[in-house]
Amino acid sequence: MVKRATLLPWHLLLTGIFFAGATYGTTFVGAEFTGDYSKLSGIIIPGFASTQLRAWSILDCPYSPFDFNPLDLVWLDTTKLLSAVNCWLKCMLLDPYNQTDHPECKSRPDSGLSAITELDPGYITGPLSSVWKEWIKWCIEFGIEANAIIAVPYDWRLSPSMLEERDLYFHKLKLTFETAFKIRGGPSLVFAHSLGNNVFRYFLEWLKLEIAPKHYIEWLDQHIHAYFAVGSPLLGATETIEATFSGFTFGLPVSEGTARSMFNSFGSSLWMMPFSKYCTADSTYWKHFSGKRNIDHPVYHCDEQEYRLNFSGWPTNIINIEIPSTPGFDAYPSVSEVAQGNMTGMECGLPTQLSFSAREISDGTFFKAIKDYDPDIKRLLYQLEKSYHGDPVLNPFTPWDRPPIKNIFCIYGIDSKTKVGYYFAPSGKPYPDNWIITDVIYEVEGSLFSRSGNLVEGNPGAMSGDETVPYHSLSWCKNWLGPTVNITRAPQSEHDGSDVQVELNVEHHYEEDIVPNMTRSPRVKYITYYEDSESLPGKRTAVWELDKANHRNIVRSPVLMRELWLQMWHDIHPGAKSNFVTKAKRGPLRNEDCYWDYGKARCAWAEYCEYRYLFGDVHLGQSCRLKNSKVDLLLHYL
Repeated sequence: MVKRATLLPWHLLLTGIFFAGATYGTTFVGAEFTGDYSKLSGIIIPGFASTQLRAWSILDCPYSPFDFNPLDLVWLDTTKLLSAVNCWLKCMLLDPYNQTDHPECKSRPDSGLSAITELDPGYITGPLSSVWKEWIKWCIEFGIEANAIIAVPYDWRLSPSMLEERDLYFHKLKLTFETAFKIRGGPSLVFAHSLGNNVFRYFLEWLKLEIAPKHYIEWLDQHIHAYFAVGSPLLGATETIEATFSGFTFGLPVSEGTARSMFNSFGSSLWMMPFSKYCTADSTYWKHFSGKRNIDHPVYHCDEQEYRLNFSGWPTNIINIEIPSTPGFDAYPSVSEVAQGNMTGMECGLPTQLSFSAREISDGTFFKAIKDYDPDIKRLLYQLEKSYHGDPVLNPFTPWDRPPIKNIFCIYGIDSKTKVGYYFAPSGKPYPDNWIITDVIYEVEGSLFSRSGNLVEGNPGAMSGDETVPYHSLSWCKNWLGPTVNITRAPQSEHDGSDVQVELNVEHHYEEDIVPNMTRSPRVKYITYYEDSESLPGKRTAVWELDKANHRNIVRSPVLMRELWLQMWHDIHPGAKSNFVTKAKRGPLRNEDCYWDYGKARCAWAEYCEYRYLFGDVHLGQSCRLKNSKVDLLLHYL
């Protein structure tokens, strides 16, 4: 049996690092590390709809050969979805008020890594529903131990408070960190994607109330080495509006109305609503110590910029909606009683178009304005007040401050066509199909366009988002950087350093975007790194922007996995002399990175790759492999 040429050098190299770390510890400029960081663990917090849900009851499905039995897949089993959609919905829906299961079926999140790798395992459906599988394969290929990768799945249908109340999720998460520390002997790396970042933020606030204040930072330093926030909706995501009022099917064979009904039954449906960066809620943490725990809900405080600037700092108004002139059975056949008092300002029977900013969505103004025209709004208002404004730990509709973690890496995709605003109108159909989207506003690389292609006025950012979360929300973590930032732009693919651009000590002002003065080759995808290790002693903050990286697929990106691995390799190496891994060059790290250069009739990257045929290779590129002697390859990245 032929062993892959890459594995032996990696294991030898890692073994040497482990011994060096255990003997000398690890130190480098800008941070003080103690302990054996060869014992790092990786804790993965998946995003929305990225965890398998399994049935926890028996449900007989009439007119279908498929029933639901305990431990059967619910999310996601496309076979049962297609053959017994009504049964499937019973296992997915929650009571919109108290978040309990359907009387006939209940579902619970699966556990372990298998719960987040493929949502619907199978020869065809597996690759289509793959989430973290490539990530796990990458870790295995580079010699990561099995007990060093820990998934912490959760029921992504629940509001944050219900995650703790029903499943004790945050207690279990705290125990997961402490158990990983005891098993591995070192702190953990947190990898959170999308909604998983909101979950982790809530956990950090919850932890403040569980641990004595003087031990809070000590606990974080001991148990968390670095936090990788991937595709984080730091100020919310506009697609949540579409899912709430029109329905978002995620490509599943269900109608938009069905998708809307299901989504709005989840307590988490409001968790990623857009909100203003200029408004904050009273700190729940301090209320616990001041004795003011009986206040109905935190009061919003908005600075003058919220009212002086348009759109709450977002590119445009997020919702533009037509209110019918004659509400009732004609416009909404499912609504039996409609208050007429709100319609006194109507003229000539024409519909009125109302526009709402991010603040007016998050504080409930929008929902209150249309509650008489949609039967679902009462339930949404109830959840908004109970589970978010009145949450005993955190009102999520408050801009993030930098978490007090030593090392933070905020990573997201940019320059993809992303929805930032919607136009809704009544459809004349009953709920859940009573609204239709008449137009959509997109941000496209610094400009705003309607769905028809017309230019829209507004305040677009310097770049656009990742197809799901707008750039305005993703880039909020740039405010965690200090007053001076080092910026590097490099190609995503392997490169020799000829196209690397660097700007040192760039001035940065809070709540102002940083736009590097750098050139772009039109056919090259870049990574732009913003790095700061000086403003907070002993702490590092970095922001990575990946050109054209899609929100849902970024965790499967080989480029992202390569950069994460190199950064961690840099951190655990006792000989590291810089604060961050160098970007001067990027050579092949795996056999898969080597390929055949037909122009030169040899393997590309001759310094690292060579032609070495193995039985089963079907083309020249497969026979290009890393040289056996390149054990020192990673030394370039210290």
